[in-house]
Amino acid sequence: MTNNQDDVKKTGNYIKNSITLKIVSIGILIILLLIPAGMIQNLISERQSRRDSVVKEISQKWGDTQTITGPFITIPFKKFFKDNKGKTRFNIKHLHILPETLDITGEIKPEVRYRSLFEAVLYNIKLKFRGNFTLPPTSQLNIESNDILWDKTYLSIGVTDMRGIQDKIIISFNNSAYDTNPGLKTNDLAAAGVSTLIKPLLRNETNSFSFDLNLNGSEQVRFIPLGESNAVKINSSWPSPSFNGAFLPTNREVKKDGFSASWKILHLNRNYPQFWKGAQYKVKQSSFGVKLILMADIYQKSMRLAKYSIMFLVFTFATFFFSEIINKQRIHPIQYILIGMAILIFYTLVLSLSEHMNFNYAYILSAVSVTLIISGYAKAIISNSRFALTILGILTILYCYLFIVLQLEDYALILGSIGLLIILAIVMYITRKINWYEIETDQEGNES
Repeated sequence: MTNNQDDVKKTGNYIKNSITLKIVSIGILIILLLIPAGMIQNLISERQSRRDSVVKEISQKWGDTQTITGPFITIPFKKFFKDNKGKTRFNIKHLHILPETLDITGEIKPEVRYRSLFEAVLYNIKLKFRGNFTLPPTSQLNIESNDILWDKTYLSIGVTDMRGIQDKIIISFNNSAYDTNPGLKTNDLAAAGVSTLIKPLLRNETNSFSFDLNLNGSEQVRFIPLGESNAVKINSSWPSPSFNGAFLPTNREVKKDGFSASWKILHLNRNYPQFWKGAQYKVKQSSFGVKLILMADIYQKSMRLAKYSIMFLVFTFATFFFSEIINKQRIHPIQYILIGMAILIFYTLVLSLSEHMNFNYAYILSAVSVTLIISGYAKAIISNSRFALTILGILTILYCYLFIVLQLEDYALILGSIGLLIILAIVMYITRKINWYEIETDQEGNES
């Protein structure tokens, strides 16, 4: 009976002291700690969604993202057909004609609005439109001239959010002034906008137009290049623009006090002609413009931080594990869990603080706090000042390295990969002469 108890005791001691089992248990703890790490990422997403909803609410009252389409001419015409009884009837169809030249110049005046902890980028843009139309020969339209309702010709401008219009839009067309009214003749080119009935329409000459547009919007503004030749020039005092859409600027200059950009686009660069009937073509895919971005997107940075949580767990736990081997002093799994929770609290601390202060300051304050707590805890459980200083140094290096990776966004992946390779190489070098089987054997012999 005594021998059986001794065997059970020896087996229990072996299991408790086995390095292999210790590594497996640490791995299981890391996997379990990935659950709260995932919950932290969900928290970041939730806060980001909350921010987006607040920004959307502010934008709805000021003016949403704006896409400007036009101007373009819409001419109704009759399309005859015979019904079931053989009688000749007709439907009203629409012919759309795009401008020959389209020149747009404007200035964006940005404004940041705050609500609670969140901020939204709004703007007012004042644009000047100049250009002309040249009507195609009737022979190219495949429509009888008598079936075209020339006296019902409309000039239209597409504006995605009508709430952003600040002034009356008066169009000068062939030196005549026209007041515009809300609504479009059709939704073939744009879903919302303004239009006006124009005449006379010069069929064999150039029809010139000009108008100004004073518009409120949020975050970004886009244009659709309807002209056969398009020239757009925009400047602003916003220091961090993002040029997006189907076309990038031909020339751009971005400084700390603002930016200027210009586009030159030909009709050959897009996938629709200068005139067509009905809704044959979709023009939205050719839109281009600029987005006013906030450089300090704390939620995007916090999410990137949280993705490094497994790296911090692995390297911190590995340091404590090697301390067990060197100092021959066991660390309980509960102590590993407490250390892991301290590492994870860093990410929620950064998130919460960055909503009230500069992100970099929030990061530094959080990193210092967590590093001191874990280092102090290491000193308490190991009773070795050198080991506590080692933990302090390793965590400092890790947090400094991660901070640099965050700043160099374009090189984050390559720096992360190189850094992990270097750390792994250091660990392999330090442990190159450790005989793990011999340690296991010594422990088993001591227990005997």
